[in-house]
Amino acid sequence: MAFQAAIPPGGTWFDTLKKSFVNVPIDSSNGNAIPTSDFLEAAESLTTLFDLLGSLAFTPVKNDMIGNIKKVRDRQLASPDDSSTLQSLVLNELKSKKHTAAEGLLWLVRGLDFTSQALRHTLQNPDAELSTSFRTAYTGTLKPHHSFLVKPVFSAAMSATPYKKDFYAKMGEEEKAKVELGKWLDALEEQVKILKEFQERKEAKW
Repeated sequence: MAFQAAIPPGGTWFDTLKKSFVNVPIDSSNGNAIPTSDFLEAAESLTTLFDLLGSLAFTPVKNDMIGNIKKVRDRQLASPDDSSTLQSLVLNELKSKKHTAAEGLLWLVRGLDFTSQALRHTLQNPDAELSTSFRTAYTGTLKPHHSFLVKPVFSAAMSATPYKKDFYAKMGEEEKAKVELGKWLDALEEQVKILKEFQERKEAKW
């Protein structure tokens, strides 16, 4: 499980990440292929954001994302030659009449979409508190796919978000953090978009 490392003096939360989405290469010459190892490391690094939010209510959210990362990684470890990119991993798993990793990636992308939309809303709406940003993002991403048993768990997390000023204080130097957050979101959003489009293709469904 990923845990948040200490933020260096004058630095930000982004300096603690083992891998940033900014550093995940996209192979545009190969159908926008995304390397599996790099992406999973970046996603795992993202989960420490939920520690930054500082509430145990976010533990189920974090654990859900980590569980989906594990499903994809397990497939990669079981069949490394067929899993160098996320797209090849999914297609080759589906050929074997299985879809554990493909389904894990589907839910992982939904979780990443939720997180990126919440943080983008936060950046674009300076007067909105985090709880508003996270609720707005949840309604448009994960909520339609969640059962009535899961929705209250995530709703509790939305209500447990800290005040925005406290959140930025935990991220380190505020203005630097906002700039780095924008760049990180640009990269994350591009990768989420590529994967959502891929997952809509007939051959990527089960």
